[in-house]
Amino acid sequence: MEPTPTIAEPGGDGWRDELVATLRLSWPLAAANLLQMLTYAIDVIFIARLGQDQLAASALAVALFGMVLWALSGLTGAVAPVAAAELGERAPALRPVRRSVRMALWLALISGIGGIGVCLLLGPLMRITGQEPQIIAMAIEYNTLLVLSLVPMLFNNVLRSFVSTLDRPIFATAITAAGIFVNALANYAFIFGNLGAPELGLKGAAVATILTTLTTLAAYILVIRLDPRLHRYRVFGRWWSPDWQRFVHITRIGTPIALTITAEAGIFGAAAFLMGNIGATQLAAHTVALQIAALAFQVPFGVSQAATIRVGYFYGARDSIGMKRAGWTAIFVGTGFMALTALAMVVIPKPLLAIYIDPWDPKNAVLVGFALQYIVIAAAFQLFDGMQAVAAGALRGLQDTRVPMWIAAFAYWVPGIGLSLYLGFRTPLAGVGVWIGLATGLTVAAALLGWRWHQREKLGLTDRPPRLA
Repeated sequence: MEPTPTIAEPGGDGWRDELVATLRLSWPLAAANLLQMLTYAIDVIFIARLGQDQLAASALAVALFGMVLWALSGLTGAVAPVAAAELGERAPALRPVRRSVRMALWLALISGIGGIGVCLLLGPLMRITGQEPQIIAMAIEYNTLLVLSLVPMLFNNVLRSFVSTLDRPIFATAITAAGIFVNALANYAFIFGNLGAPELGLKGAAVATILTTLTTLAAYILVIRLDPRLHRYRVFGRWWSPDWQRFVHITRIGTPIALTITAEAGIFGAAAFLMGNIGATQLAAHTVALQIAALAFQVPFGVSQAATIRVGYFYGARDSIGMKRAGWTAIFVGTGFMALTALAMVVIPKPLLAIYIDPWDPKNAVLVGFALQYIVIAAAFQLFDGMQAVAAGALRGLQDTRVPMWIAAFAYWVPGIGLSLYLGFRTPLAGVGVWIGLATGLTVAAALLGWRWHQREKLGLTDRPPRLA
């Protein structure tokens, strides 16, 4: 049987080879992350044409839906380090990888149904927080359809992890790019009743999301069927057959990842509420500056995903030198890119703000003034944001997720939010103080996660337990 090259060749010839392998795996994943952000932006562009109430209703629904989706994507995405380790240990590992992907799909279905239940609590949550009745009604109507896309989205996440681990990340990029056009066309058709479709208004945006998600799922199934390297794993074969040992293993690794993501999402959500108490203009400026930081973050996030796979491969092979090279190379790439974005934020902040608003329009002068203050702080924490993201990804490659979860929860919510509360409301710094708190939380997380990666061998993290049956 022809050997299956997996993940990009192991880079055993040195740091340069590892750098090439990391970049080759990282850039399609980073591009897919950026394209996914564009997909969400298209929804906002179309919904905004319906009016401010519809936009507010969708934003509230997506806030809860997005957090649930992000967390469950971390849970089900734990299949990546598991499959990578199996490949490193006994490539091509057809049976182990097939079983791991199958159990991750089961987990996506089960957790997705639970996630739908959480998302359907949107109505009571909005009433408790005192939202306007007409906004609540529109948000519930939109959300009731939107939740139908959750399980297919989680299936997509598992299949994306599978194709990326098998050195086909470009498929994730291409499928996400194609989804942008499907999403735009479906929004155009179903929101406004074009192309013979019914005019559904805000509900049409939810229908567009469902159609885009199902199209994306069909595309993943098609490429897995047609690509010889992927098809030989037959990941959809005997889908009804359980492997509870693997199911529990993936759940054990993925649950702390989901909780880490929830903690991180929570600190930025909490920061928005803090800024709202300071002033509406400061909140708007905060939102714009944070969007720019989030845009830059998609690249180290892609590098982090690559680090999980690369480190996971060497972890399975019990190659401590390979783990070292893969982890440190990814950290270098991620922080190096963020150094460039930090420089851009300092040198050309207004052109960056122009992505979202017109910084030269006099009516935006106050908002821009606040945003420029926040974006300078964002530049200061870019390096630490990249470092903590990639270090966490490298540790996930070692299937080390529980302690990093506690590190993230502590860093974000004790020095992070604690300092934001103090500086934002006890000193004249106000919004700047909130951002200093955010920067502090990310810096502490980067320092502790970086230390844990540095001490991986002394802590016994590189010792792989006996393989699963």
